[in-house]
Amino acid sequence: MSQPSYTILQHRAVLTLAGPDVRGFLQGIVSNDVARVSTDRALWNAFLTPQGKFLHEFFLVARASSEDGTLFWLECESERRADLLRRLKIYKLRAKVELSDAAAELSVAALFGPGVAEAIGLEGAEPGRAVDFAGGVAFLDPRLAGLGARALLPRDGAETALQDAGFAAAGLAAYDGLRIGLGVPDGSRDLEVEKALLMESGFDELNGLDWDKGCYMGQELTARTRYRGLVKKRLLPVKVDGPLPEPGTVVRAGEREAGVLRSTADGRGLALLRLAQLGEDAQPLTAGEARLTVVKPAWLKFEGR
Repeated sequence: MSQPSYTILQHRAVLTLAGPDVRGFLQGIVSNDVARVSTDRALWNAFLTPQGKFLHEFFLVARASSEDGTLFWLECESERRADLLRRLKIYKLRAKVELSDAAAELSVAALFGPGVAEAIGLEGAEPGRAVDFAGGVAFLDPRLAGLGARALLPRDGAETALQDAGFAAAGLAAYDGLRIGLGVPDGSRDLEVEKALLMESGFDELNGLDWDKGCYMGQELTARTRYRGLVKKRLLPVKVDGPLPEPGTVVRAGEREAGVLRSTADGRGLALLRLAQLGEDAQPLTAGEARLTVVKPAWLKFEGR
């Protein structure tokens, strides 16, 4: 690619949260430090069950501050946003927080390829840095610099604004190929709801957790998994040789079940694998008729092949 690309992520949507109690409300239920979110800083977060299992992941960026509090834009999975809204309302209690669905007004775009940071005016900035852009906001992906950036833009005219800024249209498969190759999960496509653990899914290394922020829902199990070394599985990128299996296909090491394949694209996949099956003497990994090879990204911390 000779220029940066964009993909409109139809499977992602935006919610808004406003009011004087928004920060305190979110701080007690999400995995990252909401005090660090601002109009020029976006964070990636997780919302867990009380038992520490995955429910939702989302990006959070502030849009404005006033005497009435701060307006936040929350980018989440589109098909599951009603469930997220419902759960947030349950925990809102008497907090002065207004929650609303902005999916009809705002679209979500992934920006990737060479020159992304320059095109949105963030050359040399660190991951997570945000800037006003085309009537909305753009921010460098806070998880990993190689993912590029994201933009939350007014739905009418979003693609025209991106093309005017020098971006070329690309399909979801192009972005998925990049994301999967880097080993980065995408919501419930890769994280099983009410089962996945953050420490199995890269949230620590990908800046989705703050260990110093204090208590939040599900924090106890997350901390225990870390400090007691209880991580037995990891979500890992794999190269697929052979027919691309469907997501959900069981992965085997020889005759033993070793895990499950999650999202796939362009000869690659993400698989949740048992680390015990990845030692030097491990059997070859297969899924259906395909052979899988783990391709460990530089950011990922675990011992194994």
